[in-house]
Amino acid sequence: MTTRVLLTYADYAAIPNDGRRYELHEGEVSVTPAPGTRHQLVIGNLYLGLRLHVEAHGLGLVLLSPVDCILSDTSVVQPDLVYVEGSRVTAVSSRGIEGPPSLVVEVLSPSTIQIDRSVKGQLYAKHRVPYYWIVDPERRTVEAFELSGDGYRSAGRLEGDAARALPPFPELALDPAAIWPR
Repeated sequence: MTTRVLLTYADYAAIPNDGRRYELHEGEVSVTPAPGTRHQLVIGNLYLGLRLHVEAHGLGLVLLSPVDCILSDTSVVQPDLVYVEGSRVTAVSSRGIEGPPSLVVEVLSPSTIQIDRSVKGQLYAKHRVPYYWIVDPERRTVEAFELSGDGYRSAGRLEGDAARALPPFPELALDPAAIWPR
């Protein structure tokens, strides 16, 4: 019988910086390639819109990857974008975000679709992240999910050309033309 070795934050922090993206999913290392330029343009556009809104209304912090979200000693993730509401900004430390942020945003890439839609969604639910957005640049959609029980339920979808607000930002109508690169 083989004993599975669970890695911890200390093991994760000791991984040399070699340009790859490492995460820790329930004690197992996950490595993904660097995202492509379209991915980066989309997340940059979302970041600008969210950051301006959050700062203008004093709602907390919006952080762009890479930033560690230390969900537990054996689960450390780097969402593409993270929002931490004002009442939780003390969770931001020199290591990253200690505990669940208020919102995580994952932009799908061909190499991360399975991880983002299942593995990370389950991790976020287990660690009680209230909101989770999945951004699909190919389909030009943003799916918003809200924590409900042990998983997520659909809480809204941005698609087409009409601006729409998604939770947790009821006052911010996201404009698709400002998100998707031309």
